[in-house]
Amino acid sequence: MDYRKFLGKEEERVLPYLGGAFLHAAERRLRLSTEPAAPGWYTFRIKGRDATPVGPAEPEALDQCPAVRGHLVGERLVRDGAMAERVHFLPAEEPPRLSPVKARRWHSGELLFESLEFESEAEESVRRALEDDMNLAQVKAVPATLRAAFAYSVMEAAARRLGIPAAAAELRPHVAQVAEFGRPEAERALRALAAERALAQREMMELNRRRQVVEMAQRAVEAQQLAVPEARQGRGRVRQEDAIARAELALEAAGARMRTARALGDGNLEVIFTFKDERFISVVNMRTLQVIDSGICLGHPPRDDLVTLESLPSVIKEAIDTDRLVILRHA
Repeated sequence: MDYRKFLGKEEERVLPYLGGAFLHAAERRLRLSTEPAAPGWYTFRIKGRDATPVGPAEPEALDQCPAVRGHLVGERLVRDGAMAERVHFLPAEEPPRLSPVKARRWHSGELLFESLEFESEAEESVRRALEDDMNLAQVKAVPATLRAAFAYSVMEAAARRLGIPAAAAELRPHVAQVAEFGRPEAERALRALAAERALAQREMMELNRRRQVVEMAQRAVEAQQLAVPEARQGRGRVRQEDAIARAELALEAAGARMRTARALGDGNLEVIFTFKDERFISVVNMRTLQVIDSGICLGHPPRDDLVTLESLPSVIKEAIDTDRLVILRHA
């Protein structure tokens, strides 16, 4: 894409804002001069690669975007492959549970709601099984996306009862078994997930303890050898102010979207970001963006020290694709 042809041109366009500091049009990514107060459709004044919100606007037609069909569970559309993706801009009136939905995939990858679709007898049969705490072993002619949506609904209800938070990407490996066997299988899967998290957290605590011992020894040696001038302290403050911007750019380059970040006071930065429709909380070194605590299970023992913030989304994608994602920090 040759961006030079856009540099001197100014225009107004209606585009969806989905959060963050960037805006995506069909042919390019734009940097927002000011972020709108909330996600929605807006008119933007565009010059070069910068966009300024003018005001709210009516949605544009999405016919040019690929259609994606599936069944709705909360704010997620369950599509082929039992993938559960968030749908943006759902109607104000909540659709019936497990409704068939048509969405469009925006140029940046997100799904935008388009319409509810006509139901068959299968939707009502599956809703009845869900209400009666039954499984789908004896229910015939259930489409794959509806079957998966049922399983997600069962697992989400079980997660609330057991107090075990779980992301859709963590639940996906268990969809087929839960649809077949119902609530007992959902509870078994959730308890296994909780046990995996507990093991990973114990290992991470031990890793952090050892790391702190090494860091304390290094600081003691440095304190004896070096006097820290005020000018160096000033440069440290500048790095803190700049770290959040660098973290946001690193995540954006990797296809993730930063939500918030805060300095932890020990040279580290806590970063909350979304990727593949899931929310992650990670701790990174403020200067290098080296991962200190990824917020996910990276094996036994954990190897968070091998990952940077920019490479973390690709590690998360691999975990999702291989059905091995375990999120350690949900709040």
